[in-house]
Amino acid sequence: MSFIHPTAIIDPKAELDSSVKVGAYTIIGANVQIGAGTEIGPHTVIEGHTTIGENNKIFQFASLGAQPQDKKWRGEPTRLIIGNGNTIREFTTFNTGTVTGIGETRVGDDNWIMAYVHLAHDCVIGSHTIFANNASLAGHVTIGDYVVLGGYTLVFQFCQIGDYAMTAFAAGVHKDVPPYVMASGYRAEPAGLNSEGMRRNGFSPEQIARVKDVYKILYRQGLGLEEAKAEVLKMAETAPELAVFKNFFDTSSRGIIR
Repeated sequence: MSFIHPTAIIDPKAELDSSVKVGAYTIIGANVQIGAGTEIGPHTVIEGHTTIGENNKIFQFASLGAQPQDKKWRGEPTRLIIGNGNTIREFTTFNTGTVTGIGETRVGDDNWIMAYVHLAHDCVIGSHTIFANNASLAGHVTIGDYVVLGGYTLVFQFCQIGDYAMTAFAAGVHKDVPPYVMASGYRAEPAGLNSEGMRRNGFSPEQIARVKDVYKILYRQGLGLEEAKAEVLKMAETAPELAVFKNFFDTSSRGIIR
């Protein structure tokens, strides 16, 4: 039994598992690989060197794997890699990477990505995230696990948002957002902790209290950034939920919102 609509156009070189479902008028290019159980809605375009894992649900009118919006791109075979179990809604646009970046755009597993979201070249998205409608990432952005982006959030190039962080509606992220922190405003500023997100993901009251102590160190005690970082890293030696701060600080290049 074929799960491919007769009006779909699929290049003979594309590699689709036999269980993949493809809707009407969808176009799939030669260098595309799609894993078992994935469903592609109608009027979708999947092109470029794109690999999509298993059990993804991709809705109508998505554009995945188009060339990066970067004038330095010269047709190099850069990639888009999407993991398993993702929901990708209508009119989303995910571009491939660039050779001046990491060469690929990556999306992890079990992400809920709503309509009109844009992922530019060389973005790295973790797993279990929620991107509300019209969130847009510039190039080279890194998003951690369990992050929630409010609708119309804009993230400037090379920024990173740490695990379990959250942005408010229409936040403009121009610097890095530490793990667990909520960010809001046109030029995003810290607005407390994503405590509800932590509770929903099984953090104990004691763990949440320790994260609150970190927030006080970063934002309430008047410490310089380097001094605050040293205090947080010392706490992280005995608190596993704070270990994410070490990698975050090590890879931060734009400074953090303060």
